[in-house]
Formats: sequence, structure tokens, C-alpha cells
Amino acid sequence: MTTPTPIQAIIFDFGGVLINWDPHMLFNKYFGYDTKAIDEFLTEINFLNWNLSQDKGYPFALAVTDLSAQFPQYAHLIQAYDKEWEESITGIVYGTARILQQLKSVGYRLYGLTNWSAEKFSIVRRKYHIFDLFEDIIVSGEVKLIKPDPAIFHLLLHKINLKSEECLMVDDTLNNIVVARNMGFLTHYYTSPASLELYLQQMGIL
Repeated sequence: MTTPTPIQAIIFDFGGVLINWDPHMLFNKYFGYDTKAIDEFLTEINFLNWNLSQDKGYPFALAVTDLSAQFPQYAHLIQAYDKEWEESITGIVYGTARILQQLKSVGYRLYGLTNWSAEKFSIVRRKYHIFDLFEDIIVSGEVKLIKPDPAIFHLLLHKINLKSEECLMVDDTLNNIVVARNMGFLTHYYTSPASLELYLQQMGIL
């Protein structure tokens, strides 16, 4: 395959880029669809940092036990996030999925690099066939490394046997983009399928 760029592989983040994840969708029924109340609850329990520990490989069962001990008044909600986690996944970002299929059809190597609990990612991996387009997927919870730690990017490059300059990184988290760019990756800060498609066309990749 001959292209105007040296890019051989395109690496995709998943949450917010290919798969829609929104904890509000799970908690709506518990809070009467009160978005402000859900946000206050998530802030009070420091949800994002807690969830990040599972992305780093901490077992969900232990994480639920730990947080429930800190916030016993919310134990049922914390346990619900584990047991009903699939309700926080609202499906595929179809525009991104279409772009993936186009990239695959013209010969680009596709890889996934995602911050995700290994336990929970296995659920979506089985559910959505779009993941079959990827030659390999590195899940933070499996390798016990997490973006934006440069170590997980080095692990990816070693595994796929490519240089950073030969790869395009697509991610919706700016810190991840900054680290990847500093390591020599071509990067795209993802905001929508339309903006990604335009970027790929401008770069001569699509």
C-alpha cells in the first residue's frame, strides 16, 4: 500500500471514541434521572479515580468492597455499578466504526490501546464484533499499565514492531495525546467521527 504519509498503523482508544460509556445511564433509575444528583454522588465518592484503579488492574470485587466501606450509605449504588455495569455502555459510535472499516479495507493495520478494566472489557469484547477488525488490543487492566504512562506506549510499539513515527494515535483524552505526540506519534485529538474523517482525508490516509 502506497500512501502520502509513512503511517502504517492506526491505534484507537475505545471509550468515547468507538464505544459509548456513560455511568449516568446506569444510575438514572436510582436518582430519578436527576443529572445533578448523579454528578454530586459521583464527585463525592471520587468515582473517576476509583474507576481508574480498576483500569490499572485492581479487581472489581475488592474495589467495590473498599469503596463501600468508605461510603456505606452508598454501598447499594457502588455494588450496582459492578453488577449492572453493562447499562453504562450505550453502544458503538457508528461513525467511528465506519471509518475503521474503511481503514481496514485500504490496508492499514489497526490496533487498540485502551484504559479499561480487564474484567469489564471482556464483556464488550464478546458483545461487539467491531473489535475483530483490530490485529491486537492492549488493555490497561491486563498489562497493569495505564495511559498516559509512556511505558504502555512503549509496550505497544514493542508488541507491534513499529516505530512511533509509523503510527497514528486517535484518542479523546488530551493528556494521552500530548504524551504520544512527544514520543513521536502522529496524533489526532478525537472529538467526533466527522472531525476524524476530515483529518484522515487531509492527511491523505483516507
